[in-house]
Amino acid sequence: MYIRSIFVTTLAATSTARALNLAEGANSAAGSSKRALGSVVNWTRGIFNRQTTCPAVWSEISTNLTAQFLADGQCTDAARAAIRSAFHDCFNGACDGSLILANECSNSENAGLSQLCGNLANIANQAKVGVADLIQFAAAHAIKTCPGGPTVPVKIGRKDSSTANALGVLPAHNSGGDDLVKLFASKGFTPTDLAALIGAHTTAKQRFADPSKAGASLDSTVGTWDTKFYSETKSGKAPFTLQADKNIAENSQTSAPFSNFASSKGAWDAAFVSAMTKMSMLGVDGSNLIDCTGALPGGSRKREIKNSNIFDRLKW
Repeated sequence: MYIRSIFVTTLAATSTARALNLAEGANSAAGSSKRALGSVVNWTRGIFNRQTTCPAVWSEISTNLTAQFLADGQCTDAARAAIRSAFHDCFNGACDGSLILANECSNSENAGLSQLCGNLANIANQAKVGVADLIQFAAAHAIKTCPGGPTVPVKIGRKDSSTANALGVLPAHNSGGDDLVKLFASKGFTPTDLAALIGAHTTAKQRFADPSKAGASLDSTVGTWDTKFYSETKSGKAPFTLQADKNIAENSQTSAPFSNFASSKGAWDAAFVSAMTKMSMLGVDGSNLIDCTGALPGGSRKREIKNSNIFDRLKW
């Protein structure tokens, strides 16, 4: 309704300005009115443009990231790191870029992210974009780049911070199920949100939970975005399973959605997109942000939903 009102206001102002053109020079009052109405037109156009236009630089960044995140039709280790980095920047405080700007990447809980952090820092510097925005854009891009990945809406305009967030907030690989439910609830996430977000491990590899098996994937199709993480974690057939993931699969509050996601990718995608969107806005003022979803590979979320399986679209 708001955007429609802008169009109506703009059309009305334009029509009146045209009428004034016919009588231009008749008197000074008409000239003043024309200038005033012209200002109204410019003002309303400015509001519309600010709310809907994503800077072209994000499409350029997208092209750059695709080259890093996709190889041989599969998402890469760089894509996996990008997805992980979004969570690590946000969960212990706010989505504020401190993961890079405060060198949180050097903390032990962020082990394995240093190369990605350096790469994103260089891109942000060269493209003159916000680091907090770039971390979230890169994660959404990586998710979409993985074959089968959904479109997570992404907005830009966050405030960067070079103040480090607290240590010890991010969950450990062996956290208990009840502890994880409580921790995520403290951040505003439901048990279903938790079960959905942990599904990002469908593209993950472990490196530090068991160093003797560094590089082991958490499901058998680590290069694609599918539900095998859920089914293989439940059945014990995954190449490697983190104790925390097993605890979530078996917890009384998360086991039902966990099982549901194992059998329905559509249900999981819908829940994941909702939870991930919430994650990307932790500690962020949502006003005056610009939607840059269209800069992601494949276009908009509407197009992604339209092209999905009809049963998944209907969430059957």
